[in-house]
Amino acid sequence: MIRARTLWLVALTLWVGAAGRDALDRWIDATDLPPLAIAQSVEVRDRNGDLLRAYTVADGRWRMAVGLDAVDPGLVRMLVRYEDKRYYDHHGVDLWAMARALGQAARSGHVVSGGSTLTMQVARILEDGGTGSWAGKLRQVRLALALERRLTKDQILALYLNRAPYGGNIEGIRAASLAYFGKPPGRLTPAQAALLVALPQSPEVRRPDRDPTAAQSARNAVLARMQGAGVLDAPTVTAALTEPVPQRRREVPQLAAHLVDRAKALGVTDTTLDAGLQARLEALAAQATAGRTDRVQVAMIVADHQTGEILASVGSAGYRADARAGFVDMTRALRSPGSTLKPLIYGLAFDQGLVHPETLIADKPTDFAGYAPQNFDGMFRGDLRVRTALQLSLNIPAVALTDAMGPQHLISGLRRAGASPVVPGGKPGLAVALGGVGLTLEDMVRLYAGIAHGGTRVDLRWDPTPTPGFQPTRITGDVAAWEVADILLQVPRPIGVQGTGIAFKTGTSYGNRDAWAIGFDGRHVVGVWMGRADGTPVPGAFGGELAAPVMFEAFQRLGPVTPIASPPPATLLLPTAQLPLPLQRFRPRGEVIATHGPRIAFPPDGAILEDGVLVAKVADGVAPFTWLANGAPVATSRTRQVDLPDLGRGFSALTVIDATGQSAGARIEVR
Repeated sequence: MIRARTLWLVALTLWVGAAGRDALDRWIDATDLPPLAIAQSVEVRDRNGDLLRAYTVADGRWRMAVGLDAVDPGLVRMLVRYEDKRYYDHHGVDLWAMARALGQAARSGHVVSGGSTLTMQVARILEDGGTGSWAGKLRQVRLALALERRLTKDQILALYLNRAPYGGNIEGIRAASLAYFGKPPGRLTPAQAALLVALPQSPEVRRPDRDPTAAQSARNAVLARMQGAGVLDAPTVTAALTEPVPQRRREVPQLAAHLVDRAKALGVTDTTLDAGLQARLEALAAQATAGRTDRVQVAMIVADHQTGEILASVGSAGYRADARAGFVDMTRALRSPGSTLKPLIYGLAFDQGLVHPETLIADKPTDFAGYAPQNFDGMFRGDLRVRTALQLSLNIPAVALTDAMGPQHLISGLRRAGASPVVPGGKPGLAVALGGVGLTLEDMVRLYAGIAHGGTRVDLRWDPTPTPGFQPTRITGDVAAWEVADILLQVPRPIGVQGTGIAFKTGTSYGNRDAWAIGFDGRHVVGVWMGRADGTPVPGAFGGELAAPVMFEAFQRLGPVTPIASPPPATLLLPTAQLPLPLQRFRPRGEVIATHGPRIAFPPDGAILEDGVLVAKVADGVAPFTWLANGAPVATSRTRQVDLPDLGRGFSALTVIDATGQSAGARIEVR
């Protein structure tokens, strides 16, 4: 009878236990989990995965996603040992820890230690709930048990590391590590890891930027416990205790802010940019405008013309609302390119067989059907080689070649390069040769990248994914592109600049509104624009003086110069006299403007002079000037004053001939 009763009690106990277990299971399984996914800060990264810029979530918090594999393993070991040493042994609730906490509280009359596991802390964070009531604690227990059934231990740890509070508007270990140490959480010192373990327990009280003493005390407590638990050895802890705690929050990186805004709008998170180079060029941009009171702004682009990848893009000297309109992305602003289109003009002319780099071309007053351009300095050089005309950036030869090709051909060349020219009035005239067209810095870098890449259009982009449907169309032939590069290699450098191996061209738009410098070597192309964002003139601003030094400094910060390729096999390397006859001299369709011929200002006709060296002067006319004495050439000069050799005693006939072929004479007597 007793035995039967015992068996019945055992059976009843087992049944009640099983029923209780089943009820507990149903209770846990019926738990409604809060959303595990939450809005994270959008991050845009460079070509190596380094952070360029991040954005806060809608409520203004920094909440940056990170995987467990991207967190320092030492920090994870410290966290588990400090917060929940039986984390991998329990199922969400540590009964031993809870019993210990209750016993300590009963004996002392206040809370001595907590019984919450890491999983329970995740439950509290997910629901943003307190632990001040039994109902709240019971809800955490239920949610912790449910989390352990639906997630792995590593997934729960990842939730904690992504959602734990670290003071102010910082949530998650990645945002905290960047804010306090300026680096991602993958490689932390023991002292840094200990501080990040301590912060979530009292994030506002222990914030190092507000109370570094409290932060240091909490960190040291973690280090001491880690030494006692054998996680860290004594020498490591001793060294960690001497490491200062940060006393301020660092700014989250904000590199290439203008371009990253575009990437974010398009949903692109990875770019071709190089964060290190970007930082160096942003520092250069700030340096280039520092101390200026004329509201001058700067923009820069660096690209690899072999791949088309943009390595750096600086939209302004500072991403802020200031007198320079720093929020405006000047890499995309339509501006006048000035003389920076001339390399394309000459390249197209080479391609069409109109001229060769050694062809003679006239720089003289010319009327192109009512359009009579002037050179920058108001002077004319007469006959000179095409090579020299481009290096000196003379206007008349460039317009003459554009006239011979037709301005629409220049616009077509720009479009083949990938640029989007905006022509005032829609129909291009000869003024486009001198910058009478709207283009952006991105357009100009595309053009020069194509020239540098053998005359073939380059897929210029900051998105790592190649442009769908991109076609590498021809801008010019490879010979013409190399000839342009060879000429630009010898363009005079600004004073004090070496720049060996860099082909470049400068430009200044009408009214000194835009100063340009664009150059390339065998691998990279660098474009610099300077001016005012509102398009008003900048007195005294010229591409060669303002933008070119910045461009050469950008090349310095880029690294060693890559040599430009050797000439293609079909390149015609001959002096002027050995060129085919049609290429020896270019003859434009323009006509000479009626001008006053030269006039001998000294000596006047009929003058009587003393024997010796004669100083002769010419007025009016077009340089260069050829001087003849008694029909024989004696001197050639680009200036209006020249020393003539001793003519001997007696009467002599002086003659001067200018670049247009007009002449003047005087008869003198030497005694």
